[in-house]
Amino acid sequence: MNGTGKGEGTGVLEGAVIAVAGAAGPAGRATLLRLAEAGATVVGCDANPERLAEAVDAARYAHGGATVTGETVDLFDLDAARDWAKRTEAEFGRIDGLVHLVGGWRGSPSFQETSLADWDTLEKLLIRTVQSTSLAFQEALQRSDKGRYLLISAAGAGKPTAGNAAYSASKAAAEAWTLALADAFRKEGGDDGPAAAAAILVVKALVNDAMRAERPNAKFAGFTDVTELAEAIADVWDRPAPEVNGKRLWLTPQP
Repeated sequence: MNGTGKGEGTGVLEGAVIAVAGAAGPAGRATLLRLAEAGATVVGCDANPERLAEAVDAARYAHGGATVTGETVDLFDLDAARDWAKRTEAEFGRIDGLVHLVGGWRGSPSFQETSLADWDTLEKLLIRTVQSTSLAFQEALQRSDKGRYLLISAAGAGKPTAGNAAYSASKAAAEAWTLALADAFRKEGGDDGPAAAAAILVVKALVNDAMRAERPNAKFAGFTDVTELAEAIADVWDRPAPEVNGKRLWLTPQP
Protein backbone atom coordinates (compact mmCIF):
# COMPACT_ATOMS: atom_id res chain seq x y z
CA MET A 1 0.00 0.00 0.00
CA ASN A 2 2.75 2.43 -0.88
CA GLY A 3 2.01 5.98 -1.97
CA THR A 4 4.37 8.12 -4.00
CA GLY A 5 6.08 11.44 -3.46
CA LYS A 6 6.08 13.78 -0.49
CA GLY A 7 3.25 15.52 1.19
CA GLU A 8 2.55 19.20 0.67
CA GLY A 9 3.22 20.29 4.24
CA THR A 10 6.06 22.43 5.42
CA GLY A 11 7.96 22.70 8.67
CA VAL A 12 9.65 20.34 11.07
CA LEU A 13 7.75 17.26 9.87
CA GLU A 14 8.52 17.73 6.17
CA GLY A 15 10.38 14.55 5.19
CA ALA A 16 10.04 12.94 8.63
CA VAL A 17 9.11 9.26 8.85
CA ILE A 18 6.57 8.50 11.57
CA ALA A 19 5.09 5.12 12.51
CA VAL A 20 1.58 4.99 13.96
CA ALA A 21 0.53 1.90 15.93
CA GLY A 22 -3.24 1.46 16.11
CA ALA A 23 -3.75 3.52 12.98
CA ALA A 24 -7.21 2.28 11.97
CA GLY A 25 -9.34 3.70 14.78
CA PRO A 26 -10.80 7.23 14.84
CA ALA A 27 -7.72 8.68 16.57
CA GLY A 28 -5.45 6.81 14.20
CA ARG A 29 -7.29 8.10 11.15
CA ALA A 30 -7.08 11.68 12.40
CA THR A 31 -3.38 11.27 13.16
CA LEU A 32 -2.58 9.81 9.74
CA LEU A 33 -4.36 12.77 8.14
CA ARG A 34 -2.59 15.40 10.27
CA LEU A 35 0.90 13.94 9.89
CA ALA A 36 0.46 13.51 6.13
CA GLU A 37 -0.75 17.11 5.91
CA ALA A 38 2.42 18.20 7.71
CA GLY A 39 4.58 16.51 5.08
CA ALA A 40 5.59 13.38 6.96
CA THR A 41 5.88 9.91 5.50
CA VAL A 42 3.43 7.96 7.64
CA VAL A 43 3.69 4.21 8.26
CA GLY A 44 0.63 2.80 9.98
CA CYS A 45 -0.09 -0.58 11.48
CA ASP A 46 -3.20 -2.14 12.95
CA ALA A 47 -4.67 -5.55 13.70
CA ASN A 48 -7.63 -4.89 11.38
CA PRO A 49 -6.41 -4.90 7.75
CA GLU A 50 -9.68 -3.71 6.21
CA ARG A 51 -10.06 -0.70 8.48
CA LEU A 52 -6.35 0.07 8.12
CA ALA A 53 -6.60 0.08 4.33
CA GLU A 54 -9.53 2.52 4.56
CA ALA A 55 -7.59 4.81 6.91
CA VAL A 56 -4.48 4.79 4.71
CA ASP A 57 -6.49 5.49 1.56
CA ALA A 58 -8.35 8.35 3.25
CA ALA A 59 -5.08 10.02 4.29
CA ARG A 60 -3.59 9.58 0.84
CA TYR A 61 -6.60 11.00 -0.95
CA ALA A 62 -6.89 13.93 1.45
CA HIS A 63 -3.28 14.89 0.88
CA GLY A 64 -2.36 14.07 -2.69
CA GLY A 65 1.25 13.05 -3.08
CA ALA A 66 1.68 12.09 0.58
CA THR A 67 3.40 8.81 1.30
CA VAL A 68 1.13 6.83 3.62
CA THR A 69 1.51 3.07 4.02
CA GLY A 70 -0.04 0.42 6.21
CA GLU A 71 0.48 -3.17 7.23
CA THR A 72 -0.87 -5.65 9.74
CA VAL A 73 1.63 -6.25 12.55
CA ASP A 74 1.20 -8.47 15.63
CA LEU A 75 2.39 -6.06 18.32
CA PHE A 76 1.97 -8.72 20.99
CA ASP A 77 5.09 -10.28 19.40
CA LEU A 78 8.32 -8.37 20.02
CA ASP A 79 10.07 -10.01 17.08
CA ALA A 80 7.25 -8.94 14.76
CA ALA A 81 7.50 -5.37 16.05
CA ARG A 82 11.26 -5.38 15.55
CA ASP A 83 10.83 -6.67 12.01
CA TRP A 84 8.37 -3.84 11.34
CA ALA A 85 10.85 -1.26 12.62
CA LYS A 86 13.70 -2.72 10.57
CA ARG A 87 11.61 -2.83 7.39
CA THR A 88 10.47 0.75 7.90
CA GLU A 89 13.98 2.10 8.45
CA ALA A 90 15.37 0.08 5.55
CA GLU A 91 12.70 1.35 3.16
CA PHE A 92 12.61 5.00 4.16
CA GLY A 93 16.10 5.52 5.59
CA ARG A 94 15.08 6.81 9.00
CA ILE A 95 12.38 6.75 11.69
CA ASP A 96 11.51 9.98 13.47
CA GLY A 97 8.55 8.90 15.53
CA LEU A 98 6.31 6.19 16.91
CA VAL A 99 2.81 7.25 17.94
CA HIS A 100 1.17 4.62 20.12
CA LEU A 101 -2.61 4.64 19.67
CA VAL A 102 -3.41 1.01 20.41
CA GLY A 103 -6.41 1.17 22.72
CA GLY A 104 -9.06 -0.86 24.41
CA TRP A 105 -11.35 -0.59 27.41
CA ARG A 106 -12.89 -3.03 29.83
CA GLY A 107 -14.78 -2.04 32.97
CA SER A 108 -17.17 -3.33 35.62
CA PRO A 109 -20.08 -1.99 37.72
CA SER A 110 -17.99 -2.21 40.89
CA PHE A 111 -14.55 -3.14 42.16
CA GLN A 112 -15.79 -6.48 43.47
CA GLU A 113 -17.17 -7.35 40.03
CA THR A 114 -13.85 -6.77 38.28
CA SER A 115 -13.03 -9.62 35.91
CA LEU A 116 -9.41 -10.70 35.76
CA ALA A 117 -10.15 -11.79 32.20
CA ASP A 118 -10.41 -8.06 31.47
CA TRP A 119 -6.93 -7.62 32.91
CA ASP A 120 -5.58 -10.38 30.67
CA THR A 121 -7.01 -8.60 27.63
CA LEU A 122 -5.87 -5.12 28.62
CA GLU A 123 -2.40 -6.27 29.64
CA LYS A 124 -1.83 -7.31 26.03
CA LEU A 125 -3.53 -4.35 24.38
CA LEU A 126 -2.28 -1.54 26.58
CA ILE A 127 1.01 -2.79 28.06
CA ARG A 128 2.49 -5.48 25.81
CA THR A 129 2.09 -3.35 22.69
CA VAL A 130 3.91 -0.46 24.41
CA GLN A 131 6.70 -2.81 25.42
CA SER A 132 7.01 -4.16 21.88
CA THR A 133 6.97 -0.82 20.07
CA SER A 134 9.31 0.93 22.51
CA LEU A 135 11.91 -1.83 22.45
CA ALA A 136 11.60 -2.21 18.68
CA PHE A 137 11.90 1.48 17.80
CA GLN A 138 14.22 2.85 20.50
CA GLU A 139 17.48 2.60 18.57
CA ALA A 140 16.06 4.04 15.36
CA LEU A 141 14.54 6.97 17.28
CA GLN A 142 17.91 7.64 18.91
CA ARG A 143 19.50 7.77 15.45
CA SER A 144 17.05 10.47 14.38
CA ASP A 145 17.67 14.14 15.04
CA LYS A 146 14.02 14.49 16.10
CA GLY A 147 12.94 11.09 17.42
CA ARG A 148 9.73 11.03 19.43
CA TYR A 149 7.86 8.18 21.12
CA LEU A 150 4.34 9.29 22.07
CA LEU A 151 1.94 7.35 24.29
CA ILE A 152 -1.70 8.38 24.51
CA SER A 153 -2.92 7.80 28.04
CA ALA A 154 -5.91 8.58 30.24
CA ALA A 155 -6.32 10.73 33.32
CA GLY A 156 -7.72 7.68 35.09
CA ALA A 157 -4.23 6.18 35.22
CA GLY A 158 -3.48 8.47 38.13
CA LYS A 159 -6.98 8.63 39.60
CA PRO A 160 -8.64 5.23 39.10
CA THR A 161 -12.27 4.58 39.83
CA ALA A 162 -13.63 1.40 41.41
CA GLY A 163 -15.01 -0.02 38.16
CA ASN A 164 -11.90 0.79 36.11
CA ALA A 165 -9.27 -1.06 38.12
CA ALA A 166 -7.95 -3.17 35.23
CA TYR A 167 -8.02 -0.33 32.71
CA SER A 168 -6.43 2.27 34.99
CA ALA A 169 -3.73 -0.13 36.19
CA SER A 170 -2.90 -1.05 32.60
CA LYS A 171 -2.62 2.59 31.59
CA ALA A 172 -0.47 3.36 34.64
CA ALA A 173 1.89 0.51 33.75
CA ALA A 174 2.12 1.74 30.15
CA GLU A 175 2.99 5.21 31.42
CA ALA A 176 5.70 3.83 33.71
CA TRP A 177 7.20 1.87 30.81
CA THR A 178 7.21 4.98 28.62
CA LEU A 179 8.90 7.02 31.35
CA ALA A 180 11.58 4.33 31.57
CA LEU A 181 12.18 4.79 27.84
CA ALA A 182 12.44 8.54 28.47
CA ASP A 183 15.13 7.88 31.06
CA ALA A 184 17.01 5.75 28.54
CA PHE A 185 16.90 8.66 26.07
CA ARG A 186 18.14 10.99 28.84
CA LYS A 187 21.08 8.75 29.66
CA GLU A 188 21.94 8.30 25.99
CA GLY A 189 22.04 12.07 25.53
CA GLY A 190 24.54 12.62 28.32
CA ASP A 191 25.58 16.19 29.11
CA ASP A 192 23.98 17.51 25.92
CA GLY A 193 20.55 16.32 26.99
CA PRO A 194 18.31 13.86 25.15
CA ALA A 195 18.19 14.07 21.36
CA ALA A 196 15.09 11.88 21.32
CA ALA A 197 12.08 12.06 23.60
CA ALA A 198 9.37 9.83 25.03
CA ALA A 199 6.27 11.69 26.20
CA ILE A 200 2.73 10.94 27.34
CA LEU A 201 -0.31 12.83 26.07
CA VAL A 202 -3.07 12.58 28.68
CA VAL A 203 -6.78 12.84 27.89
CA LYS A 204 -9.92 12.20 29.90
CA ALA A 205 -11.39 10.33 26.94
CA LEU A 206 -11.65 10.81 23.19
CA VAL A 207 -14.63 11.81 21.08
CA ASN A 208 -15.25 11.86 17.33
CA ASP A 209 -18.02 12.86 14.95
CA ALA A 210 -19.52 9.37 14.83
CA MET A 211 -19.91 9.33 18.61
CA ARG A 212 -21.63 12.71 18.52
CA ALA A 213 -23.99 11.50 15.81
CA GLU A 214 -24.90 8.44 17.87
CA ARG A 215 -25.53 10.50 21.01
CA PRO A 216 -26.60 13.97 19.84
CA ASN A 217 -27.68 15.07 23.32
CA ALA A 218 -24.46 14.02 25.08
CA LYS A 219 -22.10 16.79 26.19
CA PHE A 220 -18.88 14.73 26.29
CA ALA A 221 -17.58 17.16 28.92
CA GLY A 222 -13.81 17.21 29.14
CA PHE A 223 -13.38 14.85 26.20
CA THR A 224 -10.71 15.58 23.59
CA ASP A 225 -11.74 15.48 19.94
CA VAL A 226 -9.56 13.15 17.88
CA THR A 227 -8.64 16.04 15.57
CA GLU A 228 -7.40 18.04 18.58
CA LEU A 229 -5.38 15.03 19.69
CA ALA A 230 -3.83 14.71 16.23
CA GLU A 231 -2.88 18.39 16.31
CA ALA A 232 -1.28 17.98 19.74
CA ILE A 233 0.65 14.95 18.50
CA ALA A 234 2.07 16.90 15.55
CA ASP A 235 2.93 19.83 17.82
CA VAL A 236 5.25 17.71 19.97
CA TRP A 237 7.84 17.82 17.18
CA ASP A 238 7.87 21.62 17.41
CA ARG A 239 9.23 21.42 20.95
CA PRO A 240 12.85 20.51 21.84
CA ALA A 241 13.41 16.97 23.04
CA PRO A 242 14.62 17.98 26.55
CA GLU A 243 11.41 19.99 27.01
CA VAL A 244 9.06 17.05 26.42
CA ASN A 245 11.13 14.00 27.34
CA GLY A 246 9.64 12.18 30.32
CA LYS A 247 6.71 14.61 30.53
CA ARG A 248 2.97 14.11 30.83
CA LEU A 249 1.38 16.58 28.43
CA TRP A 250 -2.16 17.22 29.63
CA LEU A 251 -4.92 17.80 27.06
CA THR A 252 -7.57 17.83 29.78
CA PRO A 253 -7.57 19.60 33.17
CA GLN A 254 -5.15 17.86 35.51
CA PRO A 255 -6.97 16.25 38.46
